[in-house]
Amino acid sequence: MDPDDELLARAARKSSAFEPLVARHTAALHGYLVRRAPAVADDLLADVWLQAYANRHTYDVGRRPARGWLFGVARNVLARHWQRAAREAGAAQPPGDAMSTDSWEAVDQRLVAAAAGPELRSRLAGLSAELRELILLVAWEELTPTEAAAVVGIPVGTARSRLHRARAQLREGLSGGILTTLTGDFA
Repeated sequence: MDPDDELLARAARKSSAFEPLVARHTAALHGYLVRRAPAVADDLLADVWLQAYANRHTYDVGRRPARGWLFGVARNVLARHWQRAAREAGAAQPPGDAMSTDSWEAVDQRLVAAAAGPELRSRLAGLSAELRELILLVAWEELTPTEAAAVVGIPVGTARSRLHRARAQLREGLSGGILTTLTGDFA
């Protein structure tokens, strides 16, 4: 029997047996949640462990391995999160499709962004410190060009023209809309 299966089976009788499971599987479960719902992954992970602990007595060793059971709990927590988000947004969800609100477009964008990371870092490093700061303030910190100008201490018109120049330098040679995927439109 797998050590995790044994621990989860024992955890139904002795709660301290649950602790090693948390230590072993937190990183993997967190990664699963981050890839699907990055903004709320930490909260969802807490819900996963609460649900798993509360339902540890329902685990059936003969049915599936503990790791699979834990990922099943994570999937259910994630599905409930998406259902709740869809209800709050007033969106109709197709019956029986709890996973339909998964933003696969966002997942694709994150994968493209990860692949383009080294090239983008290199291009950012090639900008002057002031241009790099302006572009990062607008793109990653979501400041307006006016706000970024104030941070850097330059006139707004100057900031806008320098942002334009920085965008042009970054776009030069980048393929497949990587820049837009990574940092938006810089508006």
